[in-house]
Amino acid sequence: MFDIKSYESRMNQALTHFEEESKKIRTGRANPGMLDGIIVEAYGTKMPLLQVATIVVPEPQLLQINPFDPGNLQAIVKSIRDEQSLGFNPSDDGRVIRVPIPPLNTERRQQIVKQLGEKVEDCRIALRNVRHDALRDAKIKKDAKELSEDDVKRAEKSLDEIMKTTQAKLDSLAKAKEQEIMTI
Repeated sequence: MFDIKSYESRMNQALTHFEEESKKIRTGRANPGMLDGIIVEAYGTKMPLLQVATIVVPEPQLLQINPFDPGNLQAIVKSIRDEQSLGFNPSDDGRVIRVPIPPLNTERRQQIVKQLGEKVEDCRIALRNVRHDALRDAKIKKDAKELSEDDVKRAEKSLDEIMKTTQAKLDSLAKAKEQEIMTI
């Protein structure tokens, strides 16, 4: 019998990765997850922003960053400014950093939906690669006489079912995120 559990978990990991990536995509509201990809040069090494500061959302259109060490303030500001895809312009008062979230115009919303579409396609490619790996492994086992033709057919059928449900989840997540982006 061909074990498809490992391939199913890889598909679920791809879906989880998509969820994490979609959290980074900007909507009209402030969300600490928007700054997850920011890497700060602190103490002579590159560190994720969450390791050098806390991020809070005091207002729906504002992120506030409280550095653990005020000496890292300028490095954090520079790191956020350098991330051009976000389009943020942080300001600091010597103690905290405030990142206003500018309202999205229709054109920018459409660009963000395109970014979402690219991430959806990346996830679909990852899912297809997992399916392809599983089918290849099943064929190798069949050629080595470890699996029968019927076992390969069953594995293929169950893989297709898993693929179908995973893609349905992906579509619903993408549709919900697109709705969130396009809501003014």
